[in-house]
Amino acid sequence: MLTRRDFLQVTAATAAILGPGAGIARAAAGQTITQEKLLEFDSVGQVTLLNFTDIHAQLMPVYFREPSVNIGVGDVLGLPPHLTGKDFLKNFGLMAGTPEAYAFSSSDFSSLASQYGRIGGLAHMATLIKAIRSERPANTLLIDCGDTWQGSYTSLATLGEDMVDVMNALGVELMVPHWEFTYGAERVEELISKLDFPFLAGNVKDNEWQERVFESTSFFERGGVKIAVVGQAFPYTPVANPRYMIPDWSFGVNEEMVRENVDAARAQGADLVVLASHNGFDVDRKLASRVDGIDVILTGHTHDAIPGVITVNDTLLIATGSHGKFLGRLDLNIENKKIKNYRYKLMPVFTDAIRPDPEIQAVVEKIRKPHQGVISEVLGKSESLLYRRGNFNGTFDDLICDAIIEERDTQIALSPGFRWGSSILPGQDITGDDVYNQTAITYPNVYRSEMTGETLKLILEDVADNLFNTDPYYQQGGDMVRVGGMGYRIDIHQSIGNRITDMTLLSSGDPIDAAKSYTVGGWASVNEGTEGPPIYDLVSDYIRKKKVVNVQPNTNIKVIGA
Repeated sequence: MLTRRDFLQVTAATAAILGPGAGIARAAAGQTITQEKLLEFDSVGQVTLLNFTDIHAQLMPVYFREPSVNIGVGDVLGLPPHLTGKDFLKNFGLMAGTPEAYAFSSSDFSSLASQYGRIGGLAHMATLIKAIRSERPANTLLIDCGDTWQGSYTSLATLGEDMVDVMNALGVELMVPHWEFTYGAERVEELISKLDFPFLAGNVKDNEWQERVFESTSFFERGGVKIAVVGQAFPYTPVANPRYMIPDWSFGVNEEMVRENVDAARAQGADLVVLASHNGFDVDRKLASRVDGIDVILTGHTHDAIPGVITVNDTLLIATGSHGKFLGRLDLNIENKKIKNYRYKLMPVFTDAIRPDPEIQAVVEKIRKPHQGVISEVLGKSESLLYRRGNFNGTFDDLICDAIIEERDTQIALSPGFRWGSSILPGQDITGDDVYNQTAITYPNVYRSEMTGETLKLILEDVADNLFNTDPYYQQGGDMVRVGGMGYRIDIHQSIGNRITDMTLLSSGDPIDAAKSYTVGGWASVNEGTEGPPIYDLVSDYIRKKKVVNVQPNTNIKVIGA
């Protein structure tokens, strides 16, 4: 649980978002953002941890709307990161209309995006990283917490090698995986051999001998402090993604393995133990409460951007968002193998305010140049805000579902609850780049099949339990499966089998009959041998035909208990 002391630590930390003294007093709407303000920081201690996560192969600056719905259940109801919009701003003492409000919340997103511009871009992040390294050359450690190799056209076309090249050039010093595994075991091992830094996944075992497949821990010395970084891959990779791509490896939170890795690091003289994790925030919050000896958890997977530190069991939890929007900086003063003092800042990478680093910009341009014909093609235009991130349907999800229904002639469409995918503003062109940013996976086929109403309910109930089970260790996937052509009611506080009611076929307005069959289209099936056109081709063809799209927020899903 978040104590009053924890809340005060989080609130105090938010004052450092734009530098010392920024706080509410300087957070006036329309304020000028500069590279110098973003980098302002009063250093403490011997160690500077730099961290990003869930970049999803985004080389270029993007628009990315944070969720307006991020529901917590059980003990985490109403706690960060399960606050959105105005509630998020109020909790962290941020004023509406400010750069912080734009970066960290969904409030007034389209208007603020027009004012403050795109965020991210690896060449822009590199400028910040190099500036901090220059300031703290013997103290800085750069950590990537995963979901790096997947999520764009160039990553799909090169099977992840584009991101290996740019991360090597950026000087990343270690990484942990999740979506990386969707290139298959053989390709993962090929790409690991090309890395200039460790690939850590201490919770992955081979099925035959139950031996560790990857290294669990790397040691570094910074400022006279011996740092052990333990790596944790996404525990439920074979559930959320195709098992057949990694048939010989088993995953899991494997709490006892984490404990063994932490104890071993301490036994080898570590002054500071860091868990670089792709567990997801609530899983890491529970893990921290149960495993002693972890000083810092750099957490990924759930794409949460929290402008402060959450403390659990003397462990600092750091969440640095997604899509290259943020760079986290945590300075630590270590005395007698304990954190004596720390200072934290989560820096939004405001593209317009940061000079791109020439070296990384050249790498990015080299990667993208051969693919300009695909990524630069204008497919159509959007009259509405298109976004994905949130517990339920986003408007880009609805666009995908509409495309499946029309192009595959189905009554109902299902689209996975992925968290990745950049946003498109009203009036903006939709390019090939944009479509692949939403659909670039290695199992993209759009199936067309018959499903009974009973099967549809079972699918929705199963995914809902992954999302709303009160035990974080049973939350095994992304957000709720997106639906097109149907509506339903969900009570998030019910048990599995009892959450979904009032399923309705929108084309007729009739209740969905458990015994009746319906024509359903969907994509990203984890079953081997799924047939159908790739989702990125199908959606691109649909947009070309429509030329202009206008998708309003979905009102066919009724959420009870939020």
